Amino acid sequence: MEHTYDFGLVGLGVMGRNFILNVADNGFKAFGNDLDTEKVNALIEEGGDTNRVNASTDLNTFVNALVRPRKIMLLVPAGKVVDIVIESLLPHLDHDDIIIDGGNSFFTDTDRREAYLQEKGIHFFGAGVSGGAKGARFGPSIMPGGNRDAYQHVKPIFEAVAAKSHGEPCVAYLGPKSAGNYVKMVHNGIEYGLMQLTSEIYDLLKKGGDFSNELLHQTYAKWNSGRLQSFLVEITAEIFEQKDDLSDGNLIDMILDKAKQKGTGKWTSQNAMDLGIPVPSIDIAVSMREISALKEERIKADALYNRPEVTLMNKATLGGLAEKSLFFSFIITYAQGLHQLSDASKEYGYELELAEIAKIWRAGCIIRAGLLGDIMQAFQEDSSLTNLLLSPRFVEKIQDTVDAARELVSYAAQNGIPVPGLSNSLTYFDSYTSSRLPLNLIQAQRDYFGSHTYERIDREGTFHTEW
Repeated sequence: MEHTYDFGLVGLGVMGRNFILNVADNGFKAFGNDLDTEKVNALIEEGGDTNRVNASTDLNTFVNALVRPRKIMLLVPAGKVVDIVIESLLPHLDHDDIIIDGGNSFFTDTDRREAYLQEKGIHFFGAGVSGGAKGARFGPSIMPGGNRDAYQHVKPIFEAVAAKSHGEPCVAYLGPKSAGNYVKMVHNGIEYGLMQLTSEIYDLLKKGGDFSNELLHQTYAKWNSGRLQSFLVEITAEIFEQKDDLSDGNLIDMILDKAKQKGTGKWTSQNAMDLGIPVPSIDIAVSMREISALKEERIKADALYNRPEVTLMNKATLGGLAEKSLFFSFIITYAQGLHQLSDASKEYGYELELAEIAKIWRAGCIIRAGLLGDIMQAFQEDSSLTNLLLSPRFVEKIQDTVDAARELVSYAAQNGIPVPGLSNSLTYFDSYTSSRLPLNLIQAQRDYFGSHTYERIDREGTFHTEW
């Protein structure tokens, strides 16, 4: 058994077990490690053939089973656990062995770990993995970054296990340092935005059009067969069909309206502010999860204030506006996330190719969508493109849908239905496409109370006035 397995993986939870089985299914011998004996035994049993996939709780046995340079992937919770696992591995490793962090680690942690391990002769890189448990088992989207030479040793394995779109693997070397973890972070930020938007449209259809769960299912399923084709729209359609085992109704109506989060959306929003890049559709998606957690306060507040009587809209009319509005706001959310990636690439030296990122997001990951084909082509046509809204490919798509978004935001406001994701997307569009904004007044105010100076529209330089 010594030095015979091609790939090692630490952390045999659902994601880890599924990923290592995927590796084995694609012709590579894989060996797993976990402190939990039950998880080790479960993998061995499911693998069926220990010559193909094996596991152990003993680190020495695990490390000695791997072909050199050892390729060891970690699928453990982000944070201190990653550092603990790295330290436990170090005494067993040799020069040029490779450790891959496949979790949602914060990108600066990846930079720190890479520098630390480089001093010890060990290669380290982060690889974002998206697609959930099913994706890990049958084909995720993988976003690796770090040492390019070290990645070459893992490339055949990752390309074999990744999801395929048009016959192409949804994995690519993205850039040096923490590029992979950073791209996965922004992927998750976009995910937050798309999920918020999808839920707002559901709320509008239900409250404003009295859509039944069956009609909601039919509507989202129809959208998924058109230009809104995407994983999130697809599973939303299926969710409305799910019956509840504990009551006579549908499960969706019994789920508490408190959404949780693991932090990647917040990281995206915080870092965008650090970079000076506006991502309001993502920002508000994070805030809405925080507002949703205030359930008891929301119930009290609801009792204190009168809400507008909702005026029902014709179902066909509302459905048409909703489809256009969701498509419009999906484009805006992708545009914001990709704008952040463009700026971060310059700031952190990632050398990101946005067309390549869109390409590997087309299958396997949570934000996969038909729209990504057009996004990929937009960046292929203009590699210097910083924002999708500047691409001729997207002008007509926006012009065809923005009026519907205006009408729906207006209707929602008049009827007291919160649509912060949709309204923020519309405001972002109107602001980004305005050649003149009222921020001249803010500059005047700043100079008035703080002598912060201002620039003029008719001459160069900075100016101050004694107001």
